[in-house]
Amino acid sequence: MSEIPARARTPEQRRGETRPTAAEGAPGDITWQSSPPGSIYDYIKVASFALGPDGLIDQWSLRAEQLFGIPAREAVGKDPIEAFVPADLRAAGHRKVAEILDGREWTGVVPFRMPGDRALNGIAEVYVMPTETEHGDRAAVCIVVDVRALRGIETDLAASQAIFGQSPFGFLLFGTDLKVQRANRRFAAVFGGGADEHRGRTVHDYLPRQEAERMQAALRHVLETGESVTDMQLVGPAPGSNNDRRHWSINLYRVHSGSGRPIGVAGLGTDVTRRQAAAREAANARRNLALLNEAGARIGNSLDLETTARELLDVTVPVFCDLASVDLYQGLLDGDESAQVGSLADGSAELRRVAFASAVSDAPLADAGATPVTVGAVHRYAFNSPCADALRTARPVTISGGDENGLVQSTLAVPMVAHDTVVGLARFSRAKGSEPFGDRDRALAVELAARAAVCIDNARLYRREHERALILQRSLLPPGDPEASGLDIACRYLPGNAATEVGGDWFDVIELPGHRTALVVGDVMGRGLRAAVAMGELRTAVRTLALLDLEPAEVLSALDEIARGLGNPAHTAGNQLRPPQSPQSTRRALQGRDIDPAEVYLATCVYAVYDPVTRRCTFANAGHLPPVLVEPGEPALMLEVPPGMPLGVGGEPFEEVEIDLPEGALLALYTDGLVESRDHPLDDGLRAFRDAITPPADTPGEPRSLEDACDHVLNTLDTHHGEDDIALLMARVQGLPGESVGDWTLPREPRSVGRAREYARAQLLAWDLEPLVDTTELLVSELVTNALRYGEGEIRLRLLLDRSLVCEVWDAGLVQPRRRRARDTDEGGRGLQLVGLLSAAWGSRRTPRGKTVWFELPLPDGGPTEEPSVEALLSMF
Repeated sequence: MSEIPARARTPEQRRGETRPTAAEGAPGDITWQSSPPGSIYDYIKVASFALGPDGLIDQWSLRAEQLFGIPAREAVGKDPIEAFVPADLRAAGHRKVAEILDGREWTGVVPFRMPGDRALNGIAEVYVMPTETEHGDRAAVCIVVDVRALRGIETDLAASQAIFGQSPFGFLLFGTDLKVQRANRRFAAVFGGGADEHRGRTVHDYLPRQEAERMQAALRHVLETGESVTDMQLVGPAPGSNNDRRHWSINLYRVHSGSGRPIGVAGLGTDVTRRQAAAREAANARRNLALLNEAGARIGNSLDLETTARELLDVTVPVFCDLASVDLYQGLLDGDESAQVGSLADGSAELRRVAFASAVSDAPLADAGATPVTVGAVHRYAFNSPCADALRTARPVTISGGDENGLVQSTLAVPMVAHDTVVGLARFSRAKGSEPFGDRDRALAVELAARAAVCIDNARLYRREHERALILQRSLLPPGDPEASGLDIACRYLPGNAATEVGGDWFDVIELPGHRTALVVGDVMGRGLRAAVAMGELRTAVRTLALLDLEPAEVLSALDEIARGLGNPAHTAGNQLRPPQSPQSTRRALQGRDIDPAEVYLATCVYAVYDPVTRRCTFANAGHLPPVLVEPGEPALMLEVPPGMPLGVGGEPFEEVEIDLPEGALLALYTDGLVESRDHPLDDGLRAFRDAITPPADTPGEPRSLEDACDHVLNTLDTHHGEDDIALLMARVQGLPGESVGDWTLPREPRSVGRAREYARAQLLAWDLEPLVDTTELLVSELVTNALRYGEGEIRLRLLLDRSLVCEVWDAGLVQPRRRRARDTDEGGRGLQLVGLLSAAWGSRRTPRGKTVWFELPLPDGGPTEEPSVEALLSMF
């Protein structure tokens, strides 16, 4: 450095001087450079001043002004001892100054006070260097440092060292080039080596490429913007291991110098692998609980086996697994109770794949070396397969990979167990790249499969009961589309109990002798299986009574006695009720009379017998809603049929009403479920029914079919299906044409037998029924002979041609013919045996003026007529 000038210059004088710049040269080729920001002098307060040969201050720096608070004009020319040192220390101070001016260096700590301040309020560390002026006089340069600043730096350094070196977290300091400038011991302990060995490294030395690029971008962002980054999650392999994955939480912030210049980025890293694992476990637990909750809400909403299986897969894919399938035992689906579903010891019984779902591929799942199984396919698992083992032991099995396409990483084969019975197998698979199944997943899969299994078992039981109920209901209703002579018939039945599809409403179409037809509609009080059982008993009784060919009023009277026998007659004896209009009103009446309806079988019924020859219909009603008749071109009207008492009440006779039905008329019998509802009165429902059944006036021509008419009524009326059973029976009158009827009156004389044969032969030939002539002549002669021998009054012969040939012989006698086996020695008594042998059916019925004996022959179909065998003929003897 250049020599210090002999005489002191004030700061004002020095500020006026021109100083060389960094680019300018100085004498002796010395280059002047400014200290960069962030140097030590930004933190330490260093001041200087110079003492002349006289011991007075002759130079005073700007830093001295800042440190002592005294401007240069006040300091230059003063004795520093007198100005800054207390009086009691001045003598020692003067000796030191004298020694310095004698050429001795000195370093020490000097307390000082500001001028005008009596108390010591500063401590300065002073370094005094002797100098000479240009004239050879002794002088000195004093370097002064504020000890308080030094102590502060020392404290800050100690604190920084403690934080950086003793921190339990990994600490890195990155320079502006994003290279490690310093690492603490904790970081070095985790990643190996000494702390100094990490200097100069980059994040690529510690992290996988993708994570290192994320970290590099974050460092650059923090360095450029000053925005801190907190809790940045990084994942990488643990040091020294490629399989153990570690999770770190990184916090980054920019570091500045004392002048505020950015000098790097500090990074604090925390190993949060355990915390991540705990958080993942908690998230999995929450997911499992949510999945179980969703399963409880979505699985089992349908009582269908296949639908329930699909609901299980809808819940689990893709939330729990990537692929899943459900196999159920074939015996379970077939409803085979003897198959002992799930109890087979080898676990290789036939199963059907009922559901499959995949979030990664639509291809059916197939085990290695096995054929893919599609939905609906029946298959078996090999005896030594893991799936067969799961079925055999009723325990879940974990399968690693093993699929044909190499798509699956792991599979859980979980038996579906309900009430200690294995009903099938659920398979849950996760594709490669997904997290393998753990113990929690295994437990969850077992719980999900168990819930689905219970629902499937319930569906199985429901299906079994449902099928039994349907069999019962179908057995109680007419099979197929009922047919009747002279009537076109359509019907509908809707049970009020959708779960069992059985109820107490019924209808029936019964063929009677003489091509007559009995139409029956009834309604047992209540719904469900109990009502269906009572209905079945009453329907069977109606059919039995109809075969006796009783009058409608007699049929209802007998039914009333039967219904009273089904319940507890003690509750109905002596309780007379006015005729109700529906079972609901009957129930209310019984409750008003302190009679428990649950102990009484009550039913309403309308019984009608239609004769196609006369187009006359005879009605009897037991508390039922009246029939509705629609004549061609006329609005619907309700027939005035006395309602009578419901079946099971007793105490009142039933009345009959005979009504002529015109050709093309529409007759409707129905139950109260069609017209009665809680939302509107019964009269409104009846009015709506009449309006719905009446054909529109602006649509002349052919009337719509009865099937369309039934659908129109059900679609038009607000039936509130589910409140009660609905039965609807419609019949359109077609009548029997006059040319299909032969009717003759014969006197009571022997020659009437021959005349009857002649009438029958001529009529059959006119009807082109020559194959039936001989048999008909023989049987007619037998019946007419019996009428002459055992009957009374004139004889009437009638032939009816419709779907079969019916022959009727009328007389005024009341004694019914009885078939008996003649003895070997009897010359007669085999006539009725012959009639029974040669006819399809025969019988007798009472009439208001006697009786009628009839037989029926099937019409020829073009083939040879079947003759009775010799054994059948000999059996009469």
